[in-house]
Amino acid sequence: MTRPVYLIREALVNMGRNWMVVLGAILAVFVSLTLAMGAVIGSEIVRINTLQWQDGDHVIVFLKGAVDGITLESHLGLESEINSWDIVQSTRYVDQAGAYDEFQQIFANSPALIREVDPASLPASIRIELTDISRWRDVQLRLIDQPAVRSVTAQGTVLESVSTVARVMNVGGTILALIMAGSAVVLIANTIRMAIYARRDEVAIMKLVGASNWFVRIPFFIEGILEGVVGALLAVILVALFRPWLAEAGEAIDLIQLGVSDGFFYQRSVILVAFGGLAGLLGAAVGLRRFLKV
Repeated sequence: MTRPVYLIREALVNMGRNWMVVLGAILAVFVSLTLAMGAVIGSEIVRINTLQWQDGDHVIVFLKGAVDGITLESHLGLESEINSWDIVQSTRYVDQAGAYDEFQQIFANSPALIREVDPASLPASIRIELTDISRWRDVQLRLIDQPAVRSVTAQGTVLESVSTVARVMNVGGTILALIMAGSAVVLIANTIRMAIYARRDEVAIMKLVGASNWFVRIPFFIEGILEGVVGALLAVILVALFRPWLAEAGEAIDLIQLGVSDGFFYQRSVILVAFGGLAGLLGAAVGLRRFLKV
């Protein structure tokens, strides 16, 4: 029998002897990495929804009309000027007819209100999308004294609040994922220590007959890696089962997206399984350090 096959077999035999302890370690890793995966996906969902909120009309400029002596040419000239600013991504001009169409869509369930509103009373507007939403005050200050401008409405305060929440959630999710990952290492280390203690007499005999430290260590390393990988795979399977349900729940809420892309999920799943194996290896190394000297 070749040495690698023997070492793998020893690892599996050791796991079979202490199957309850091993099962406990796998379940602990499973819970820890499920929470870590959930934190990562939660951070991605926040990021996706933040981008959706940021995409659109950041500043709306309501314009004066013909009764104020302001012509269509003045409107288009102002739009052209705004579009030339380096902090502006794009602009969109909405005339009075377009404003009335929007009004009808927004108040479609209130036909009486629609009948009472004169289309000519609704102002034309310029919708502005910024390259950086944090610059919305600069745009507002530039426009407030323009002759053709009636008023300026900015979505910056709302967007800044959403961005702040997103940053806090992302940092919190990252910290939670790291804590859960660290707990997985500690749990595997304790499991390996218990396995070594249960086999202390056998390990002592192997040392007496000339077995090297690495020959004794490798089966425990393999055991730790297997525990980490199996726990991580179970975490990935559980999250994969909940993904469709989460996406369907998001479809019922128009303003919030609760799904993540397949590419993101598969990439993070591979990373999680790889980390599970690494956590098992580190846990085994920590568990062995006390009992075997280099």
